[in-house]
Amino acid sequence: MDFSLLGPIAVTTGSAELSLGPAKRRSVLALLLLQPNTTVPLEQLIDSLWEDEPPEHARTVVQGHVSRLRATLAEGGAEAYGIELATHGSAYLLRLPEELIDAHRFGELVTLARPEAAPADAVPLLREALGLWRGPALTGTVTSPPFAAAAHALEERRLTAVEALGRAYGALGEHEQAAAILYSAAVNHPLREGLIAGLMRALFRTGRQSDALEWFHRTRRLLNEELGVDPGERLRGAYEEILRAEAAGQGRKAAAKPSGTSGGEPAGGPRHGGAPPTTGEPQLPAQEGTAAATHGGAAAPAKTGPRAGATGGSGPARAGAPRLLPRPPARFLGREHQLTSLTRALTDRTTGESPLAVVAGPAGVGKTACAVQWAHLHAGAFPDGQLFADLRGFGEGDEAPPAEILRDFLLALGTPPERVPGSAQAASALFRSLVAERRLLVVLDNARSSAQVRPLLPGGPHCATVVTSRSRLDGLVATDCARPVGLQALGHEEGAALLGAMLGPERVAEDPAAARELVDLCDGLPLALRAAAAQLTARPRWRLARLAAALHDERRRLALLSAEDTGVAAALRMSVARLSADDARLLSALATTSDGHLNASAAAALAGYDQERTQDALDRLAEMHLVDEEATDVYTISTLTQLFARDEHGESGEAGRSSTGDGGSGSGGRG
Repeated sequence: MDFSLLGPIAVTTGSAELSLGPAKRRSVLALLLLQPNTTVPLEQLIDSLWEDEPPEHARTVVQGHVSRLRATLAEGGAEAYGIELATHGSAYLLRLPEELIDAHRFGELVTLARPEAAPADAVPLLREALGLWRGPALTGTVTSPPFAAAAHALEERRLTAVEALGRAYGALGEHEQAAAILYSAAVNHPLREGLIAGLMRALFRTGRQSDALEWFHRTRRLLNEELGVDPGERLRGAYEEILRAEAAGQGRKAAAKPSGTSGGEPAGGPRHGGAPPTTGEPQLPAQEGTAAATHGGAAAPAKTGPRAGATGGSGPARAGAPRLLPRPPARFLGREHQLTSLTRALTDRTTGESPLAVVAGPAGVGKTACAVQWAHLHAGAFPDGQLFADLRGFGEGDEAPPAEILRDFLLALGTPPERVPGSAQAASALFRSLVAERRLLVVLDNARSSAQVRPLLPGGPHCATVVTSRSRLDGLVATDCARPVGLQALGHEEGAALLGAMLGPERVAEDPAAARELVDLCDGLPLALRAAAAQLTARPRWRLARLAAALHDERRRLALLSAEDTGVAAALRMSVARLSADDARLLSALATTSDGHLNASAAAALAGYDQERTQDALDRLAEMHLVDEEATDVYTISTLTQLFARDEHGESGEAGRSSTGDGGSGSGGRG
């Protein structure tokens, strides 16, 4: 049983919502929930329920509402949850575990988050906390001053959490994310100086100096016109920091390039405007946990930066436009052919339709990295923003429902929380309407099925969508004209280059033959090669040949190709968990072949299935990239998949089990 204060007052049990009746009854419940496990005097309830002089029968009215609430809770099974609405003389006590109240859970999550000390942990905590809000607090209660004050206090806590999330993103160097989350709140609370100050800093750090300064001047005018006051210390401090940093940046530019011109642009204000991509943009004084400090390692080549290589003459980025892409993949190499294919697929405007591409391939081949790399290279062609969502199609838990993703998208696009539709169908329609005339890129990562993707597709001709999946998603190709972009394992040269980028070219050059052998032992999968590089990085005295020798032991190979929560076994486990029992049993049978090559007849004999049933199962395994149809009726299974299938199913006899393991959901696509 769950109690909601952060939005409409509601009580849900399972998937059903209890009927709470009129506003005054909801208000009685809300007041008891605001003071859980505490006696609330009847007089306090009466004073809160009536803004004017209460009627003579007010006590009887309140007692009636309490009686009906007690019956409603009992019908919902309150006793099983340890919930009791008790009477103590002329007072009432709602006894319950406080974690059942969304406002309590919100407070606990916010308290746990430490945006400055541990920003990487704070971001998911604060996002989960803010995700509990379903609209203005205490919606559905009476409009008396006590409830207005309580709603205001809860809203203050929400805005404080938004500011903390902005600081956490900033500490991670994800200033676009910080600007996106702060922008929507700032539009709705234009006089909240701390919020505006945080937004100004985030905008400046993304290169949108004029937008940051315009927010200051606009807020200063509003404060003067509406309150008759000047900006406070926090707002003035942010303004002065930006001016100092901008002056220092211009001085550095002038010294480095005396004849250069300014890259400024008109002030943006509340419009969707912003500075075009620039290099050497001035920065505010470094803050704790910036991107360089957090992510560590050498910087990625310039062309992989979030604004480098922008294509299309679509103009500057829009201020406040969502920038939800993950950071560019570290040490991304090769894939020129696939990147070119994506460019052709996603920039084709001849059809008048919204372009759609599907990047598909086996677990660990680097689908997410390829899609995110392309998105950063071409971000300039989509000035109205870039949206990103992990659909969790091959994760440990359930896949992400479209309604959840659409809510995140709509909030990022500036839709007030109370205006986000509850149904996926309505939210999808609103999303398409909002982006119909925008130049927007949508990246949908780790999709399980075409049905999961379709509600999330924008309809505007200037939008583009790239989907990644371990499945081919033939349905999107058939009904939505998606362009497939296949990703295969790396060859010897590309694989050795990746090892060189991870370990240093000198270490690889010491033994090029061992490097080629490692590529073979890793099946050319970037995820496996990165895990192998992690093993060698942790053992600087090891030569490549020593790790290759260890990997020849098939009993240890999958374990060695793992790094904490990332590894080939974890990635494959997520794929196999999505198979039917029959298909998993066939995969286990295929793993017993000596060289990984066979035809449908041989597969049928191994599995004990008839020919037609085997052919259908092989087609499904090929669609999931667990086997590859090398030629007509010639199927191959990779060595690592064979080893995994033997370990997981062949020896235990648990073919087709559906439980997931302890691997990370995103490990397969980010190699």
